[in-house]
Amino acid sequence: VDAGFDAHKIPYDVLWLDIEHTDGKRYMTWDRSKFPTPRRMIEDVASRGRKMVTIVDPHVKKDGGYPVFKEAESKNFYVKKADGTTDFDGWCWPGSSMYLDVTSPVVRDWWAGKFGLDQYVGSTKDLYIWNDMNEPSVFNGPEVTMQKDLIHAGGVEHREVHNAFGMYYHAATAEGIRRRNDERPFVLSRAFFAGTQRVGPVWTGDNAADWDHLRVSIPMVTTLGLTGLTFSGADVGGFFGNPDAELMTRWYQIGIYYPFFRGHAHLETKRREPWLFGDEYTPVIRDAIRRRYQLMPYLYTLFDAASREGSPVLRPLWYEFPDDPSVWAREDAVMLGPAILVHPVLHQGADGVDVSLPKGVWYDFDTGEKHVGPKRWRYPTSIADVPTFVRGGYVVPRRDRPRRSTAAMAGDPLTLVVAPDANGDAVGEVYLDDGASETSSYVRRAVTFSKHKE
Repeated sequence: VDAGFDAHKIPYDVLWLDIEHTDGKRYMTWDRSKFPTPRRMIEDVASRGRKMVTIVDPHVKKDGGYPVFKEAESKNFYVKKADGTTDFDGWCWPGSSMYLDVTSPVVRDWWAGKFGLDQYVGSTKDLYIWNDMNEPSVFNGPEVTMQKDLIHAGGVEHREVHNAFGMYYHAATAEGIRRRNDERPFVLSRAFFAGTQRVGPVWTGDNAADWDHLRVSIPMVTTLGLTGLTFSGADVGGFFGNPDAELMTRWYQIGIYYPFFRGHAHLETKRREPWLFGDEYTPVIRDAIRRRYQLMPYLYTLFDAASREGSPVLRPLWYEFPDDPSVWAREDAVMLGPAILVHPVLHQGADGVDVSLPKGVWYDFDTGEKHVGPKRWRYPTSIADVPTFVRGGYVVPRRDRPRRSTAAMAGDPLTLVVAPDANGDAVGEVYLDDGASETSSYVRRAVTFSKHKE
């Protein structure tokens, strides 16, 4: 897979490994028949500026030969039944499982230590983590989760902490990566709560390869952003089912604007690497993904603003145009920050999109053609077209050289795209740092253009 991306000149940054990479669904282990030399594999991928992610879920396989299970059991670290003394035994992917009581700071501290390189055998500093099933999912529980009368640290019933349980697990995992690398952690989580935005990204869960799911991903991701969880996205192509070439291509064309962008599919679906949908579609998908990388300086600057101000990266139109009633209910178009409007193609077989531009000056991202809003018209589309516009009055920073990863782009020059408003003025911002450390030096610069200034 890694070599395939390079062979087809498609950039990517992360390879993800789901539960089948483990030894019998014992997390933080490796299936030695499939991954006999995990450290060497991770180091090879990292040599090209890329990372890997493995899945680690909160259920611990009940197995006396599994060191993580035995140690947690000996330390009395599991959630208890209603009697307050017996470890709760629930059913999840490994079968019979125990659940770490991450509401306890002692348990969270212990769990964070398990991500040390001396603990997680086969890992390196280029391996990051993905927490799934952390609501928590219990297959044989009521509502597919824990009973409300289970007991946590301090005698607290599960009903009191259910909504925060997943965030505690997420936070403990992220703390483990922070300790290991002494830099910003990256841990994806399915469960979240108020405060999760300080821990890491989330995604919308198990969607399907369906046009309705493509369409609904837009209000789902923008709503998460409005609540403060702006680092979010949906599985491109859908988790369940097999997207055809058209759906896959259209999903990439909007997915590149999700703040969190990845492809992810069920084990029993067909292979869906971007180059497997035919010669007509491979270059179109490549161009879409390259645009994501081209806009990385702009995206990174938006994330800096989000970290300081809480402003969402991907926004509904009404966020930028609150006084325009015509956009209040629009869910078929989005703003990437304040400067870029995207009207994705969301219907099968569509040969055009009804574009509606709010008041102001707009420039077609691909052709530079100028439009003055409010304006509504039918924009004809081939499979390669996605109506995208730069808002007049803004400067958009880009990096235009195609590269294999963000690491390979680090030293490339910036391109500043100036889109003047009706008065000939434009403003923007550029934020740069080392991309990893939590206390690095940084540059944050305002960029101003005016035709009235010499």
